[in-house]
Amino acid sequence: MATNDNDNNKGRKILVEVAYATPEKQLIIPLNVDAGCTVLEAVQLSAINEKFSEIDLPNAKMGIFGKLVAKPEELELQENDRVEIYRPLIADPKEVRKKRAEKAKAEKQRQLKKKAGQ
Repeated sequence: MATNDNDNNKGRKILVEVAYATPEKQLIIPLNVDAGCTVLEAVQLSAINEKFSEIDLPNAKMGIFGKLVAKPEELELQENDRVEIYRPLIADPKEVRKKRAEKAKAEKQRQLKKKAGQ
């Protein structure tokens, strides 16, 4: 008799972690969840949003070990996965790099002018 994965997973528990961090505080919550639990379900079970009121669960970006999950309500977790909830960016990384490069260029030109004036 053939069995499918759902039959094999019935009643089986897996260990996962749910993590969130701010510049001031980090929290990793270990959970034993049913096999077949999704990313979103694990986050909801962790109740981590009660400890960090700024988490907007319906809109929060989530990932597993640094890799963004497109559909957290669909992706099933594997044993020892760490679900990460990402904070929104406060600055566009491209803009930050551009400004840093402009500042470095201006500083270099200032140094060249200073040397030429000596």
